[in-house]
Amino acid sequence: MNYTLNQLKVFLKVTQAESITKAAEELHLTQPAVSIQLKNFQDQFEIPLTEVVGRQLYVTEFGREIATAAELILEGVYELNYKTQAHKGQLTGRLKISIVSTGKYVMPYFLADFLKQHPGVDLAMDVTNKAKVIESLENNEVDFSLVSVLPDSIAVESIKLMQNKLYLVSNTDNKFKKGVHDNSIFEQLPLIYREPGSGTRLVMERFIRANNLPVLKKMELTSNEAVKQAVVAGLGSSIMPLIGIKNELSNGELQIIPVKKFPIKTNWHLIWLKNKKFSSAAKAYLEYVKKEKDNIIHSKFDWFEQY
Repeated sequence: MNYTLNQLKVFLKVTQAESITKAAEELHLTQPAVSIQLKNFQDQFEIPLTEVVGRQLYVTEFGREIATAAELILEGVYELNYKTQAHKGQLTGRLKISIVSTGKYVMPYFLADFLKQHPGVDLAMDVTNKAKVIESLENNEVDFSLVSVLPDSIAVESIKLMQNKLYLVSNTDNKFKKGVHDNSIFEQLPLIYREPGSGTRLVMERFIRANNLPVLKKMELTSNEAVKQAVVAGLGSSIMPLIGIKNELSNGELQIIPVKKFPIKTNWHLIWLKNKKFSSAAKAYLEYVKKEKDNIIHSKFDWFEQY
């Protein structure tokens, strides 16, 4: 056996994502680079670690066993690094966070300065939909999660970071009369939805039911970016978080349609399991957020208050 730590890291990510493409995205590598590392790792075993059926990659039972061993090895390496840094007086450890997909426009700003101040802290951040975020939190796999809809299935504690606003948006090829529209506008606008399990979809559907909106459902897509590009292309309109469409509004690709009772307002919350036992890194981060969140909002999100 002559495997490298990088091969272990790549293989573990592939088993978690069950996709070479997704693993490559999360590792910030090209798909061919991941495929090569996976092949080089597989060549050291006589028993298959993965198999492809159709176009879907599956991890074999043996592959699962190797993935568990790989995770233990990598955790041991991290621990060695942390102990070395701790002896130098640095704050060390891994900060594990799961966030809903739209949260990628929010969370990095609440992390950047903290990680600069504490180079001994490593970040592991998973970007997924609300259902998987809550699952990872419930399984105690992460320290914190970022959500715009608080869960009611598990006991959590939380701190409000900032407001979340959702607007009805369209591309700029559509021309609308001036002024604020009433609910009848939904009769002529096919809506694009996020997938089931999305926090944005949950808020959107609650609002539609509460206001008895006459919705024409056009399609559903599995990410905020996919919805945004579909709206820009003219495939329909959608109810989208303002935080994710700043550039498209600025460059004229998207427009907000003024409608009564909009925007829909929720709040971004950083949440953690009730009675969670924090690592020193997680404890320090929570104190940082409590102290600095208002300054971060003021310096990074002043544009947000203009809408």
